[in-house]
Amino acid sequence: MDLLKIITDPAILIIIATFVSISFYTYKQYTNVNSNLLWFIKFLKDYKKTDLSFRFGEFDAAISKFRYVLSSWLEFKNTLVFSESIAIKKQDGNASYQNVSKSVANVQTTVDPIYFFNEDSLVTSKYNSKLIAAAPTLLTGMGPLFTFLNIAIAFTKVDFATQDSTIASVSNLMSGMQIAALCSVLAVSFSLVFILVEKLSYNKLCKLPLNSVQELLYSLFDNTSSEKFLIELLKETKVQNSNLTGLLGVLPEKFKVSFENSMTKSVTPYLENILYGINTLNDSIKNLKIIAQKNNDGGDIVDKLF
Repeated sequence: MDLLKIITDPAILIIIATFVSISFYTYKQYTNVNSNLLWFIKFLKDYKKTDLSFRFGEFDAAISKFRYVLSSWLEFKNTLVFSESIAIKKQDGNASYQNVSKSVANVQTTVDPIYFFNEDSLVTSKYNSKLIAAAPTLLTGMGPLFTFLNIAIAFTKVDFATQDSTIASVSNLMSGMQIAALCSVLAVSFSLVFILVEKLSYNKLCKLPLNSVQELLYSLFDNTSSEKFLIELLKETKVQNSNLTGLLGVLPEKFKVSFENSMTKSVTPYLENILYGINTLNDSIKNLKIIAQKNNDGGDIVDKLF
């Protein structure tokens, strides 16, 4: 049979065009998902668990601009809990961070990250996954469709009017039957090829980067249950209450000691100087009175003055 006639047959062309179109669409969508996941991986690698709680504002602002994971991040952020930490400045100006609680550290989540950052939210929801899933079925179904359609057309062209027309009709019928059979063969072959290539491409471009994203999220956010975190907060509250009770118990004594020390070191010397000045003034007044008594003229004046 003429190869050009086979290739130019409308049914064959439709099957080939469908296979090429769906393959190109699938590859384009997978590469788009891959590029976004790789960017997300690079972004997550810039942060560490130990400093995430102090860079969380920066982390949140940057990831909120990344529309690809924004919806998942907003839902996941509601499950985050933060432990209290303090920053201690060093002499060189840098800051080191010390956790108040030894058992609760960094930023934790009460729900697994995989619940929000999964295959459905980061991969299949970003394109028409149902169309790609239905592509093998579509290709396989086109085979029998065009096979029986070509057979039906071939039978309509059979002419038994004369011997020559009968021979020509049978020849055309056999040619049509071959094309009809090739429609099924090509459709099933393209379907099998698409399934194989699609699975390999999906695993390489989507599945592996997604696994890396989930591993990085697990390394950044420790998982804890709500009950466990509440117990840790209760323990921390009891410790703080105990410390506060002890502080209130020793506060009056500490205040008394501090007040006495302040009075002894600060106020007492000034009071002694005042008393010394008063005593000196009294002595001066007595001396003036004695002198005035000796001089009768000045005694009345001194008494009036003092």
